Amino acid sequence: MDITAFLGELITLFIMAFALGMDAFSVGLGMGLIRLRLKQIFTIGITIGLFHMWMPLAGMMIGHFLSDTFGAIATYAGGGLLMFLGLQMIISSFKDDDQKRMITPVGFGLFIFALSVSLDSFSVGLSLGIYGAKTVMVILMFGVVSMILSWVGLLLGRKVQNWLGTYSEVLGGSILLVFGVKLLFPL
Repeated sequence: MDITAFLGELITLFIMAFALGMDAFSVGLGMGLIRLRLKQIFTIGITIGLFHMWMPLAGMMIGHFLSDTFGAIATYAGGGLLMFLGLQMIISSFKDDDQKRMITPVGFGLFIFALSVSLDSFSVGLSLGIYGAKTVMVILMFGVVSMILSWVGLLLGRKVQNWLGTYSEVLGGSILLVFGVKLLFPL
């Protein structure tokens, strides 16, 4: 693989990881308003990062199986899945999500919180597995980016109002939508 192709794939994965991490960022903004200690913020970020690693890994393993079994049809299904996920994120950004933001990020609540913001990464992992992306690069990129975005969201949540959260979910959904279109209609 030449360096240009590698950098292209790395940039593409970073943008996808950023799009997925925007959900954790926006929820972190709201969660940061409940006055968390820095140790709690650190733990939440690590937990979300880990969830954003193993959820796409599970999706990629299933996606590889589907790709080997169903070939080109699976690629179209992966693109459709990304488009659906992007649209779902955009639509959900306009809904009242106070219930999601009121989960206390301690103990089992932290598990539910991390799972809720990383479920979409399973679907993206499924699509990437169908597409044949490099597994280690994907899970590391998704985990690190979502962990950092979670920390940024939680820390900013202590400082700013909720208005930014909706816009970040719309941005993340739009990016996933574009990648779904790219898979369905390659240039």
